[in-house]
Amino acid sequence: MLNLFQSLVLGLLQGVTELFPISSLGHTVILPSLFRWRIDQYDPAFLTFIVVTHLATALVLLGFFWDDWVKIIAGILRSLQRRSIDVEDTYGRIGWLLVVSSIPVGLLGILFEKSLSALFAVPLYAGIFLAANGILLYATEMLMRRRPKLEKHSYERVARMTWTDAVKVGLMQCLALLPGFSRTGASLAGSLVVGLSHEDAVRYAFLLATPIIFAAAVLKIPELTLSGEPLSLAPFAVGAVASATGAYVSVRYLTAYFKTRTLIPFARYCLAAGLFAVSFSVLRGH
Repeated sequence: MLNLFQSLVLGLLQGVTELFPISSLGHTVILPSLFRWRIDQYDPAFLTFIVVTHLATALVLLGFFWDDWVKIIAGILRSLQRRSIDVEDTYGRIGWLLVVSSIPVGLLGILFEKSLSALFAVPLYAGIFLAANGILLYATEMLMRRRPKLEKHSYERVARMTWTDAVKVGLMQCLALLPGFSRTGASLAGSLVVGLSHEDAVRYAFLLATPIIFAAAVLKIPELTLSGEPLSLAPFAVGAVASATGAYVSVRYLTAYFKTRTLIPFARYCLAAGLFAVSFSVLRGH
């Protein structure tokens, strides 16, 4: 099991990289190999640790966007009561758009869970996908340069997305099932491509991530903790607090950052870090 220092580092890393468009899973796979930490990343205890830190991140997102979630859930309930989705009901429509965007990654995650888990602890693959994530972010920004600059954030503009747009964003998010592709980055790229501004896109990406992370935790934590083996709670507690702290700082920073900035710095980082990880893995024979 992880020691407390490793739990602190990996928890903080997860909280930051889950929300920055640079892949938390990719960094979690690469970092232990880089530092030569002897961690069995297939061990149920380690997988439980990862799920717990993700859950801490989701709780921060829920708290940060609490007012929005109250309005979204109220909107969904209104639409269920009326048995129709009113185009003028901004938050109700956003709620159902989030549901539609969540379906592809949920289905693929269930169908291909075992196949994808084989890639989980391979630093070489994580490095390749991390570099590919950088290329995706850069290509998205090149496409955005051809479009007129949109005004400041507007949930009304988000609500004008079509159901097809929501599916496209959901399909893009499926890339995050591969270690090295970022959930936030893929959702941002998809949201930008269908016509949202950077500020709209980051908010939609964070709203979309919250129920998906919660669902993964609800499914996985009981499965992983019923193994019957006694586990020390300290590493989980340290990792969760570190993850929540990193996530809170990240969400505050990024919601302000994307009011005026782009994905280009993150694209450069992912490309450089991915190529470094690939070179390191090849040299070490991994």
